[in-house]
Amino acid sequence: MFLLIVLVALQRRAVNQNAYLGIAMCACGMFYAIVTAPLFPKAFWWWTLPILSSLPAVFWLWARAAFDDDFVLRRWHGALWLAIVAWGFAVSLVWPHWPALAKGGGKVLAAVALLLALSAAVQTVKTWRVDLVMRRRRLRLAVLAINVVTIALVAVAGFADIPVLAPGASGSLPTALSLFVMATLAALGVLSSPVVAVSDATAAIASGDAGRPARVAAERVVVDPILLRRLDHLMTVERTYRQEGLAIGALAARLDVPEHRLRQAINEGLGYRNFNAFLNHYRIEDAKVALSDVAQREVPVLTIAMDAGFQSIGPFNRAFKAETGMTPTEFRREALSRLETDRPLEISPPRREIG
Repeated sequence: MFLLIVLVALQRRAVNQNAYLGIAMCACGMFYAIVTAPLFPKAFWWWTLPILSSLPAVFWLWARAAFDDDFVLRRWHGALWLAIVAWGFAVSLVWPHWPALAKGGGKVLAAVALLLALSAAVQTVKTWRVDLVMRRRRLRLAVLAINVVTIALVAVAGFADIPVLAPGASGSLPTALSLFVMATLAALGVLSSPVVAVSDATAAIASGDAGRPARVAAERVVVDPILLRRLDHLMTVERTYRQEGLAIGALAARLDVPEHRLRQAINEGLGYRNFNAFLNHYRIEDAKVALSDVAQREVPVLTIAMDAGFQSIGPFNRAFKAETGMTPTEFRREALSRLETDRPLEISPPRREIG
């Protein structure tokens, strides 16, 4: 199953980081299934340990990319993976000569595995409330549970007095079932159809055509245009996005609709996958207007960010640069400079000479 997932993903020529990490996780799962098989030669275990020890890092990166739309792979992520692989090689090399030292190194790898699994669990739960993709909301907890259990099997084997070179519960039915379910869920995550980012709902709101149903081209799900127009009124006229700590439940209460209907409207009607991204769109537009205002030239950037609804300067700077490609200060400098350049020259009347 893991191999089929990798082949189909490669056939589709996926070029995004989510697909790459999904393929890497499937490849790791396939490798784990092979080397922990009962008939796999024990003589080759010494070179399999470094790769097996890096599986938690691959899963951690995959979970971050799958459930966090703002996640971006960095060089230090690759450095962390290489460091774990190098540590695994060191443990496997010293095992024949210093078994006690190798066991200590194996426990370090087990601690790293549990730490990465815990980090993935925290990240998945942390972003669950703001996730607007219903299919992903249903999958994330199942994917998280089965992968954390699988990693825990390897980690517990490292903490216990089980030899380091016998990773996991080799050949056990729970491990086999865990791998099977993980492959199934990975296929749903890696091979599922992408969500269309923009739908006809935006055009329906802009034109005021409340009678025309808004549909997402890929899903063909009807979204209530009246609800979209009420939502647009709250955002653009009442500026509800400025409310501190605004949650989707509170916004649903303002609109007097069930929370799941609002999630569907924002995701399938407006194309947003994350509630924070939806709010930040309006907040950044608000901030751009204030930063371009000559009358607010001396107003601190932090004040403008707080007035727009951000709670601190860090998230504002990151969201603003992701949206515009420049920092708020750079945007203000460029906007005000452009206004100064475009302002017409004031021609003073000619002076009359007395004589």
